[in-house]
Amino acid sequence: MPDVQALVNDFVLKLKRRKIEGSHASARHTAELLRSVISHQRMPYMNQAGALIDAVKAVGEQLIAANHVELAVGNIVRRVLHIIREEDLSSTATGIEGLGISAGSDDDDEGQREDRPALSAAALAAAARSTLRAPSLQTLLEDIPDSAAAPQPPSSGGDSEGKSKSADKNLRSRKLKHDVIEAINELIQDIDTCHEQISEQAVEHIHQNEVILTLGRSRTVKEFLCAAKEKNRSFRVFVAEGAPRYQGHVLAKELVGKGIQTTVITDSAVFAMISRVNMVIVGSHAIMANGGVIAPVGINMVALAAQRHAVPFVVVAGSHKLCPLYPHNPEVLLNDLKNPSDLMDFGEFSDCMDFGSHGGSPLLHVVNPAFDYVPPKLVSLFITDTGGHNPSYMYRLIADYYSADDLVVKRSYLLSVLLMTGTLGIRINLKKLRTAEENFANSIGCWCNKPVEAPSSKTLAFIVQI
Repeated sequence: MPDVQALVNDFVLKLKRRKIEGSHASARHTAELLRSVISHQRMPYMNQAGALIDAVKAVGEQLIAANHVELAVGNIVRRVLHIIREEDLSSTATGIEGLGISAGSDDDDEGQREDRPALSAAALAAAARSTLRAPSLQTLLEDIPDSAAAPQPPSSGGDSEGKSKSADKNLRSRKLKHDVIEAINELIQDIDTCHEQISEQAVEHIHQNEVILTLGRSRTVKEFLCAAKEKNRSFRVFVAEGAPRYQGHVLAKELVGKGIQTTVITDSAVFAMISRVNMVIVGSHAIMANGGVIAPVGINMVALAAQRHAVPFVVVAGSHKLCPLYPHNPEVLLNDLKNPSDLMDFGEFSDCMDFGSHGGSPLLHVVNPAFDYVPPKLVSLFITDTGGHNPSYMYRLIADYYSADDLVVKRSYLLSVLLMTGTLGIRINLKKLRTAEENFANSIGCWCNKPVEAPSSKTLAFIVQI
């Protein structure tokens, strides 16, 4: 699929060059790209969900590696993987129902229950496994018609049977792909409408004559405050300017344009003004699995001031910002350093940055971090497009959106072997095969916490040929 690969390469390049920044833009572009990847993916006869998962993981690895700061990219990749698993499970359950496997209802009379034996949980599990399991060699041989052993003249019935099997295969593949694409379309719609859904809850949290403090500029916060104003709530907003990018100035102009009384303060004046505030409302860059928040720099200081003066600290964020990872995970990059020229003019401090003295190391260093980490104990309430939640509830909300198998987006080892060999059934290069054997043994040894002997070349060759 050359066209899709070109789209992937273009998006990866934009992420690396920071042409696409922000959780909303990154999440939407990622969902649209993965929708294109799935729509162009060829579906095999067996394990169609596995083929989609491997294709999404292959693209997701590239996207996540392009810019680790944009956690929304990894969130959407994991959401799409969860969608594929859910749709596959739903189609499997539908297939089991089509086999006539159902439990007896309470409305059935006693005579019907005696005529129809009840199925145990083991029978249901066996039926599910047989539906999911690939056909064995014995089953395939038993299904061979007698005409295969003794050649007979071709008949129209055999042709129609083959056509019907091919039609069933195409129907199953189209249905799974169609259901997944429809679910991704709903995800994109949720991303686009998350601001409106969050804003609908504004009147429940903002009351008459309240004083609200925020820092920097967040579209979600702006929509939240404007929605309360449209409901005839009268309140005042203190906006900390958010140095050194001063996005608070932009937010202040937008709020004044909506008729909201606004006061701009410096970041260092937050502690001095917090005693007059009834509530702090801020946006976020990501919400971690433990309820911690990655937010623009300076918000941790605001959270500490709010805790000191017992002021509620509220975080508004869309569900696409919910990240299933923890801050201590190695794949989580908590911060990003921006251009030092935002803080000072290098022309004025050129004398302090003379690399020719002091052993080639300057005495002045300029650090411009982009984000703060706010621990969950400082957060009073999360407001998402699904409602308001306490920090202790976030792990359950995240469990509804992500699968535990997709926390680390990497392709499976067997897929790597298959990709290394090219096409299924092709003879394997012995040198590559021995490397694959050692990696396979090391992987299994890490899982089992004990050394495992590498499989033979015949074993891996048999796996690849299957």
